[in-house]
Amino acid sequence: MVQKAKILLVDDRPENLLALEAILSALDQTLVRASSGEEALKALLTDDFAVILLDVQMPGMDGFETAAHIKRRERTRDIPIIFLTAINHGPHHTFRGYAAGAVDYISKPFDPWVLRAKVSVFVELYMKNCQLREQAALLRLQLEGTDKSSAGDAKEPAGLLAELSARLAAVEEQAEALSKQLDDESADAAAVATAAHLERKLTGLRRALDALEPGTGSGAPSVPSQN
Repeated sequence: MVQKAKILLVDDRPENLLALEAILSALDQTLVRASSGEEALKALLTDDFAVILLDVQMPGMDGFETAAHIKRRERTRDIPIIFLTAINHGPHHTFRGYAAGAVDYISKPFDPWVLRAKVSVFVELYMKNCQLREQAALLRLQLEGTDKSSAGDAKEPAGLLAELSARLAAVEEQAEALSKQLDDESADAAAVATAAHLERKLTGLRRALDALEPGTGSGAPSVPSQN
């Protein structure tokens, strides 16, 4: 059963959070509220998020400072951040948002369809990465089983290897379709780069699986890093 992705909504105004929930509810993912930068950082300590929608103008810790803390943490530094702001101080203000680590910078009032489309891309990339991690975990289990099994038990690891290969093929097909979609829609550079990184990890995992096929050599190959 595929778990829903979590999306963190950070804004000090309840009416803005309610509006974001109304826009993103169609994605059918888990929406988590935070009314301050401090509350957002607390939520990020325990949960994994596909994307963060972060208001710039907040009392106390503003969006820029919150983003800086997020990017300094190893656990959260790779989570995409979309800045939302009701003010526009020109290119310098926008540049500050990108310098703080944002993948996008949207001024209010924004087009609900555009915002939903941007968020959906990062949710889909997050789900593909989760699938890849699951395949890597299964591969590690298979490798451990191969090391412990005798020659008479060889059929069981072989069957698991075939199942892993089939599952990986399904993820590869979905990742390829997503990459084509990003190319067609001229998506954000950050989304395209994330998709390319996912494809590289898939390629590494495929090579590891191929190396386990009979006649490809002895010894268990190393599983590619998931960082």
